[in-house]
Amino acid sequence: MNKIFAFFGVAAFMAALGSAQADVVGKGIEQVRSDDGIDRVEERLRTALDERGMVLVTMVDHSANAERVSLSLPPTRMFLFGNPEVGTPMMQCQGSLALDLPQKMLLREEDGTTLIEWNDPHYLAARHNLEHCDLPLGRVADALSGIANQAAGG
Repeated sequence: MNKIFAFFGVAAFMAALGSAQADVVGKGIEQVRSDDGIDRVEERLRTALDERGMVLVTMVDHSANAERVSLSLPPTRMFLFGNPEVGTPMMQCQGSLALDLPQKMLLREEDGTTLIEWNDPHYLAARHNLEHCDLPLGRVADALSGIANQAAGG
C-alpha cells in the first residue's frame, strides 16, 4: 500500500515540476526551442553575438560543474554577454540593475529539445523601477529575441 502512495506522490511531484517549468515562461522569462543539439545551438549563439558586436563575458557550464561534485544535470550552459553602450545607461538609471546585467542567455536540453531562455528586459525594467528612464527596452527585447531565434536555427 505504501508503494502505491509513494508512486502517486512521485507522479504528482513530477507533474507539478513540469507544470512549474511551463509556468515560468511569460513571467519575465522568454523561451525559444530548437530541435538541434546544444552544441549546434551554442555555435549559432556565439555567431549571433559576434555578428551583433556583443561582448561575451563568460560561459558557465552548469552540467560540468555538477559533474565535478558527482551530481548530474542535463546539458545546461549560461552565457553572459552585453553591450556596454546599452547596459551602462540602464545601470546609470538604477544601480540595482547591475544584479541582472550583463544579459544572460541559458541553453539547456530537455526531452530531446534545446531550450533557449532569457530575461525579458521589460520585466527587468519593472523589477528595478526603470519606468522613469528613457531606455530602448523594445530594441533590447528585439535584439535578444533575434539572437535566440538565430541560435535556434530560425
